[in-house]
Amino acid sequence: MASKAPRSEETERCPIEEVALVVPETDDPSLPVMTFRAWSLGITSCVLLIFLNTFFTFRTQPLTISAILMQIAVLPIGRFMAATLPNRQVTLFRIWSFNLNPGPFNIKEHVIITIFANCGVSIGGGDAYSIGAITVMKAYYKQTLSFLCGILIVLTTQILGYGWAGILRRYLVDPVEMWWPSNLAQVSLFRALHEKDAKSKGPTRMQFFLIFFVASFAYYALPGYLFPMLTFFSWVCLVWPHSITAQQIGSGYHGLGVGAFTLDWAGISAYHGSPLVTPFSSILNVAVGFIMFIYIIVPLCYWKFDTFDARKFPIFSNQLFTTTGQKYDTTKILTPDFDLNVAAYENYGKLYLSPLFALSIGSGFARFTATITHVLLFHGSDIWRQSKSAMSSVKLDIHAKLMRNYKQVPQWWFLILLAGSIIFSLLMSFIWKEDVQLPWWGMLFAFGLAWVVTLPIGVIQATTNQQPGYDIIAQFMIGYVLPGKPIANLLFKIYGRISTIHALAFLSDLKLGHYMKIPPRCMYTAQVL
Repeated sequence: MASKAPRSEETERCPIEEVALVVPETDDPSLPVMTFRAWSLGITSCVLLIFLNTFFTFRTQPLTISAILMQIAVLPIGRFMAATLPNRQVTLFRIWSFNLNPGPFNIKEHVIITIFANCGVSIGGGDAYSIGAITVMKAYYKQTLSFLCGILIVLTTQILGYGWAGILRRYLVDPVEMWWPSNLAQVSLFRALHEKDAKSKGPTRMQFFLIFFVASFAYYALPGYLFPMLTFFSWVCLVWPHSITAQQIGSGYHGLGVGAFTLDWAGISAYHGSPLVTPFSSILNVAVGFIMFIYIIVPLCYWKFDTFDARKFPIFSNQLFTTTGQKYDTTKILTPDFDLNVAAYENYGKLYLSPLFALSIGSGFARFTATITHVLLFHGSDIWRQSKSAMSSVKLDIHAKLMRNYKQVPQWWFLILLAGSIIFSLLMSFIWKEDVQLPWWGMLFAFGLAWVVTLPIGVIQATTNQQPGYDIIAQFMIGYVLPGKPIANLLFKIYGRISTIHALAFLSDLKLGHYMKIPPRCMYTAQVL
């Protein structure tokens, strides 16, 4: 039977209104979680999503396939398996026994499958970011990199992030104030797919979902297949097709997008992600900053002040340019060991960025320092109080109390992963010293930076659904310490910044498991695998 929280004890209930309205305050510990169905569908979902998202990330306009797609797709498959598989006990290697069909396909199986799928989509924003870094090393720097070194880079960065997540879960998962808004959409969808509604005049949650599911599929057929021009349509470019200024102002791909519109939901949600899972204050904050930056600062720097000879280059581009506006060939300024050749650089000329790209990088310094300051001023006392009470009994809401019924994951399980990842990373800096360029002390510097910034950035993401980046400062730091070492700069970013992204992705999933009452050891098994 499901255990319910006593309604009279209002202090137990979650004080976050959005969570109280969406997340169920009940639990059924008897539901099986790590079933044969969960293992097979979960691993398949993870492998399929990570392959597709890595494949699509090489497009000019990257496409990310959300884990919600798998969340929907596995439901009929899971129910089909529950209806057809025999109710039979199977033993593997004489040590592992399980039932092929322990009963109806339940919501906890569905959640753990989605956790598997989330690992294939949320880590690094669609793929393992370190794969992109390895691609840069091989495609842009023409570097020969062994498969073993490449796989170690990918695995150590992700496992390092999971180590950080395990240590910080008491600050970013257990506290009720850390509510992770993006998870509420998935919780609501789980309930719509599994819970039966009371009889009412309107459509049920499942009917409502199916109506919009079919409508969204039909809607996307217009801009995505039948009339692709509506993906980004600019009447300014249509009226003045030969005007460079009109293209810079009106183009949705290569300009400021003034007067452009789109019917493609991927283009609409690219501004801020889904508006359904982000607090309105956060949306408004980003909107104000976007307007100030794109429509006031950038045009002034480009047309009024011609900052850094801006008019020689496209107003919007992520390419590198020479002083004459031609694309910059980085291979001409590198030594055979992939170091900066200062003499060749001075002979070839300075490197220039497009105005929007340059201003975006410059503002990165302000964004990161403002993040640290904000967290210290507004959440510093809460973090300090949580730190002091982390080892003792604290006041829990109903969700945390229900989760105490399950065996917790010991801290040393995470510490072993963290230590192993650090050891293998340091070994890599010795064995493949010429390939990675980053010395052992540079690795330690990256680990220390990630440890310092993951908590404040996590507080912001857990409360506003925003994740401020510190890529620019991380690259600036190592560029100052190790000048002329582009590969070292790239690896420092991976271990310093990207391990933070992995940690926050894992923490978000841990909070989803917390809301849906998934046993912590099942979560650990799924995420590590």
